[in-house]
Amino acid sequence: MISTNGDVKDIALAPRGKARIEWAARDMPVLRLIRERFAKERPLEGVRISGCLHITTETANLAITLKAAGADLVLCASNPLSTQDDVAASLVVNEGIPTFAIKGEDEQTYYRHIHAALDHRPQLTMDDGCDLVNTLHKDRPDLIEDVIGGMEETTTGVIRLHNMVRDGALRFPVLAVNESDTKHLFDNRYGTGQSTLDAVIRSTNILIAGRNVVVAGYGWCGKGVASRARGMGANVIVTEVDPIRAIEAVMDGFRVMPMLDAAPIGDIFITVTGDINVIDRHHIERLKDGAIIANSGHFNDEINIAALTDLSTGHFTARDFVEGYHLRNGRTVFLLAEGRLVNLSAAEGHPASVMDMSFANQALGSEFMWKHAKEYPPQVITLPAELDREIAYLKLASMGISIDHLTDVQQKYLADWQSGT
Repeated sequence: MISTNGDVKDIALAPRGKARIEWAARDMPVLRLIRERFAKERPLEGVRISGCLHITTETANLAITLKAAGADLVLCASNPLSTQDDVAASLVVNEGIPTFAIKGEDEQTYYRHIHAALDHRPQLTMDDGCDLVNTLHKDRPDLIEDVIGGMEETTTGVIRLHNMVRDGALRFPVLAVNESDTKHLFDNRYGTGQSTLDAVIRSTNILIAGRNVVVAGYGWCGKGVASRARGMGANVIVTEVDPIRAIEAVMDGFRVMPMLDAAPIGDIFITVTGDINVIDRHHIERLKDGAIIANSGHFNDEINIAALTDLSTGHFTARDFVEGYHLRNGRTVFLLAEGRLVNLSAAEGHPASVMDMSFANQALGSEFMWKHAKEYPPQVITLPAELDREIAYLKLASMGISIDHLTDVQQKYLADWQSGT
């Protein structure tokens, strides 16, 4: 039986975690400003929040901000490999926030931790991938009457929520934080782009320059990965199923082709689609000897690992987070981080400065949902544009950047339909 105070790997890691949390805080000025206001106004006083998030230094700063607002918070991991154990320990020891997260936990422990967070009987949920909300609806429906609303952090979770709405399953409104401009335009592009390449390099120590890097998916995450790979000298190939995104990739200067054609060419493959079997059996059969495959989407479904195993005579650990598979055709391919999102499994995830905006959205979103959730039916909603713009203004101010403002004449001109040539 796990303690109600949390379940972490080693509480002795807390001092190191505290130091790293404070280091990240130095690069999160927007969240700091929100925390200062929250500490004075206490807008979430006594509100029970259960959060299923990546337990990282940046997430810890969000948790500290919510606690400053008065929230009664419990956390669990949103991925078995993304937890930073020292951070989890610090949250329990130094912040008094019950945290259920251990890096490398098995699936049984993962869901036991989610249930532990749900035992908190949340009034607000906070998700990264929709596992908390999904488990709540499927396994703990008796708790739903206490929940007035939730927040969802990532593209994959938003997709699942829309499917729940379509099937009439969702029973309370959820704020799609991922749809805020100050989240997906920056976090998904700049955060995923940098942290994914960081993880590939950390786990393999290979040179990116001159390699053929295949990026599966050209949404905001794919744009970021492709851009950063090209910036490091890679020859980038993009695969897509959406014709508009494919044209965009071509116009951005990338080669575009089906995955089947890219399979024998690529040296490194990175999936960022949110779909299943993007690298499938027939693709694996065509991979060159030494090919490296990684996933930076939320779930470990984008690479058909079952097919990879079936096509192999055996596998071995080549390095930390690198597993080599001997294919029956005589080639060897390397899978990073068990096919789980590589940037958080084999590296530290997004830089704090970009998560500053993402978690500012979560913080303000929590306040908004507590005040307004009852005004909405069970559906996926977005943060009001004025709050999104407020975050952008705060970020610019923290960077010492000023911008122009419309004059009265300009505002009148833009509102006038009669003016013309």
